[in-house]
Amino acid sequence: MAIDDPTGKLDSTFSNNVSRRRFIEVSVGAVACVSLSSLMSGCGGSIHSEGGYPISSEVYTTRQRAIVPNSVAPDPNTISPWDPSQFKENGYGLWHYVPGIDHGKDLRIMPVGYSVSSVTNTASLLNFFTIADPHVYDKESPSQPFYLLTKSFEDGLPGITYTMLYTTHILDAAIQTVNALHQQKPFDCGLFLGDASNNSQYNELRWYLDVIDGKFITPSSGAHAGADAIDYQKPYQAAGLDKTIPWYQTKGSHDNFWFGSNLVNDYLRQSYIGEHILRLGDDFTDPNLLNERAYYMGTIDGSTPYGNIIGAGPVSTTRAIAVAADANRRSLNMKEWMSEFFNTSSNPVGHGFTQSNIDNNFASYSFEPKANVPIKVIMLDDTQSEEDTDLPNYGNGALNKARYDWLISELDKGQSAGQLMIIAAHVPIGVLPFGDGKTGSWGPYSDVDDWTLIPTLQKYPNLILWLAGHQHNNQVTPWPSRDPTHPELGFWEVQTASLRDFPQHFRTFEIVRNTDNTISIIITDIDPAVRDGSPAAMSRFYAVAASQLYNSPTALYNPAGTYNAELIQPLSPEMQAKIRNYGTPMQK
Repeated sequence: MAIDDPTGKLDSTFSNNVSRRRFIEVSVGAVACVSLSSLMSGCGGSIHSEGGYPISSEVYTTRQRAIVPNSVAPDPNTISPWDPSQFKENGYGLWHYVPGIDHGKDLRIMPVGYSVSSVTNTASLLNFFTIADPHVYDKESPSQPFYLLTKSFEDGLPGITYTMLYTTHILDAAIQTVNALHQQKPFDCGLFLGDASNNSQYNELRWYLDVIDGKFITPSSGAHAGADAIDYQKPYQAAGLDKTIPWYQTKGSHDNFWFGSNLVNDYLRQSYIGEHILRLGDDFTDPNLLNERAYYMGTIDGSTPYGNIIGAGPVSTTRAIAVAADANRRSLNMKEWMSEFFNTSSNPVGHGFTQSNIDNNFASYSFEPKANVPIKVIMLDDTQSEEDTDLPNYGNGALNKARYDWLISELDKGQSAGQLMIIAAHVPIGVLPFGDGKTGSWGPYSDVDDWTLIPTLQKYPNLILWLAGHQHNNQVTPWPSRDPTHPELGFWEVQTASLRDFPQHFRTFEIVRNTDNTISIIITDIDPAVRDGSPAAMSRFYAVAASQLYNSPTALYNPAGTYNAELIQPLSPEMQAKIRNYGTPMQK
């Protein structure tokens, strides 16, 4: 099925009551806005209520069908990423379905000579989903680095993307898709892998939580410009996650740092809530970035269909503008961020965090998703610490001694208790070289680097999975045992793509017991089941366009950017004996 006009349909069941022509005007224009979006509930007395955005009635996994961007013919005239009116006519943002993708049984950590020819799945132990990096964005905040994002594109780097207009809408569609899958086969829990918000703002986090809770969403801030007319600004009712699904949260770098990269200093903190546009230096890599005041960073005019950037440019030549101040834009430190997870109507209370986490400013914890199955999930904060000052970049992975010692203690406890163990973090290990090309995914500021950690993890035969987000792709990495006589010392690392950027997948996982007492980890990528003409469909349109424009490296395995497989995991003799009678029998 080819998608010839993803912007041209508006379902009559929507209560927004926007004409087709007006919808196209508004939504196609809403792209040139640079990376932005917002989600806030209950702001603004004059903003009238709108209806929700139901998803498509057809819900598929990428094992059944997958989305691939259309090929874009080379054009001698450069297509400007800030002129979305040219996108569709030049093939940008358009895509088509391809048959489902299944990489089959992945044996990369099994011993040489292992055969699965007579092995079958016999019992289900755990069924869960992961969502990573939604980056909920307050586009109208005066503290965004839009000028630098624009400049980075001019310098040949990916800078501005357009899906930021619709981050709440695609999250809402993903949540509805989770609910539909839950009706087919119930999930035991959901794991959210960090970067809930984009710029550590209170209103961004509230929009994120309120979408999951099914609250009324007002995706604008400050003066709420365009809330009565512009599709990405219009208030709407979120559907909310099925209340029978407990969900748990880990922290990302964007959740408590400015733009995910810098400690929030006094100047930035005032900029968040004030009326003055942020002024900074001229390059993200400049150590004086936060100390110079040479350039206005700009903001977004939410009253414009294209989400125009205003107030950006050199201080010497750009007219200063003021925006409506908004205290709900305040930046949250880690304690404040964790505290908000107690202010929700979904389950469980705190979503894994406890009062002890808040009191100790410690965002790691563990839980057991099913009382009758020996599986333990370790939710690990592996982001840079707020206590580390004067670093050039806070977007790297890191473990200080306290978190490393806690992790080892949790692994020791799980091993002694005979539990299969899953570590869920934000930053992956061993797959993203630091600037020196050899440090690994974590920067040199970590008390332990990931190349030291990996062999330590391989001492625990019950560790089966490291889950992560952060890189915005679906990479799967085997970490086989270093001892060929003990293959059970290997584990899998599985990353989940960003919900914001193409391929916009979330993942499902089913851990099952096999007839030969191995286990299988069945991983499946899911496209949110967006309905044609909805704001979530516009999010997909722009995610595809951005991928085409910036040649984003998301397609590690195929043009759909997906990796579906059955990861085979060996177990120790002790664990084989323990789990032999666990699980729900699989249907034959």
